[in-house]
Amino acid sequence: MNTISFEKRLSLGLFFLCAIFVAGACHAQLNNYPNRPIKLVVPFVPGGTLDVVARLLGKNLSEAFGQAVIVDNKAGAGGVVGVDYVAKSAPDGYTLVLNSATPMVTVVSLQKTPYDLLRDLAPVSQVSTFDYVLSVNAKSGIQNMQDLVQLAKKQPGKLNYASAGTGSGQHMYMELIKSVAGIQLQHIPYKGNGPAMQALLAGEVDLIFDTTLGILPQVQGGKLKPLMTSSSKPIAALAGVPTLESLYPGSSIQGWHGVFAPSATPKEVLSFLADAIKKAVNGHDMSTKLKDLGLDPSGLGTDVFFETVKRDQDRWGKVIRENNIKAD
Repeated sequence: MNTISFEKRLSLGLFFLCAIFVAGACHAQLNNYPNRPIKLVVPFVPGGTLDVVARLLGKNLSEAFGQAVIVDNKAGAGGVVGVDYVAKSAPDGYTLVLNSATPMVTVVSLQKTPYDLLRDLAPVSQVSTFDYVLSVNAKSGIQNMQDLVQLAKKQPGKLNYASAGTGSGQHMYMELIKSVAGIQLQHIPYKGNGPAMQALLAGEVDLIFDTTLGILPQVQGGKLKPLMTSSSKPIAALAGVPTLESLYPGSSIQGWHGVFAPSATPKEVLSFLADAIKKAVNGHDMSTKLKDLGLDPSGLGTDVFFETVKRDQDRWGKVIRENNIKAD
């Protein structure tokens, strides 16, 4: 005698029918995706490196999809406005955001945001990575990290450094150095990368930890002296400059640009986007243009990128808490 009741058989049958329906719906959605323009939000004003990367990516994805990928700049609140817009958008793969590492992950530790980063957003793919370079004015007399650390320990708090503002990459990376090197430095925030660099060149501040793209022209022009890179591997254009990893093992970290979607976006759509982004950024055209910007093409997929974002959020959150950093 069959021991399974009619009700149980009916429930199991309905369960399998629903499963087949959902799987079929996802497959149909993916086969039909994308069938209209995709919006790629940049949470800052046009003109910066992030905006340039977005437009390169949008162009290449448009060609691959046969659908327009429209870059939409939604600036405000240090990137919060644009990210929140995407977090609250329909999770259908048609509204994405491209952001940089530090503004994406530090803002949630510096202020109360209307979204939870890893609850309300799904990391889709890392697009590119980049390094930072710790530099001083070439006239400073400081020749290496040993000189800097010795001077900073001899006169705690006397040396200062410029940044593009609280929570910026320059700020976070220098606070990390303070922690691992055991030194005290004074933070002088400016309104953007340009004013911060000009302050260093004018001798108004002592240090800056800026991107390779921002530092290299000044080094080549003899105006800045590079002391250390943030990477784990030497940078060819800065031969002889030690890495953070070589001086303080376990401390290396890279900046990145990455694409995020609303968290409930179907996994099939996320995987499809991740594969398309990987192909785009590693294709000859976009790869060459990224390298011209001082960036390294990436293409980390959803799972690995998720772990990268989580690690960086934990790391920068710890730096912010330990140094009692507050939003402006």
